Amino acid sequence: MADPSFDVVSKVDRQEVDNALNQASKELSTRFDFRNTGAKIEWAGDEAVTIEAETEERALAAVEVFREKLVKRGISLKAFEAGEPAISGKIYKVGGKILEGIATDKAKQIAKFIRDEGPKGVQAQIQGDQLRVSGKKKDHLQDIIALLKNEDFGIALQFTNYR
Repeated sequence: MADPSFDVVSKVDRQEVDNALNQASKELSTRFDFRNTGAKIEWAGDEAVTIEAETEERALAAVEVFREKLVKRGISLKAFEAGEPAISGKIYKVGGKILEGIATDKAKQIAKFIRDEGPKGVQAQIQGDQLRVSGKKKDHLQDIIALLKNEDFGIALQFTNYR
């Protein structure tokens, strides 16, 4: 029988992000403090979000509204990266990205952390945009999950395929 293992991934539920975006858009169109500010939020591609408003303060407030909706939908704020407001004509635009997958440098950092801090006999292998962690004992794997949850790597981590 194969050793017990699990995968460390960084994924977001696309439907929940879409729902959060639609809720934020609806709130921007109905809230009193956003009235006549031209505030709107929309998809700008597969992973990108564009937020627009007539003033820099309203653009930043619209970003906060979107962040609130993400949190209410159970999506980590580490999975959303917002840029700085940039003026385009009379409108301030804020670009944002939904982050998915574990970059190679982060994967190496996590694998090194597992080697250094984890119990003996646990290996971490980088497989594309995820990590496979395996070991002789399931208890060791549960210890690794607890260690990773307590450490901040700057990305949202989920643990899948626990066998």
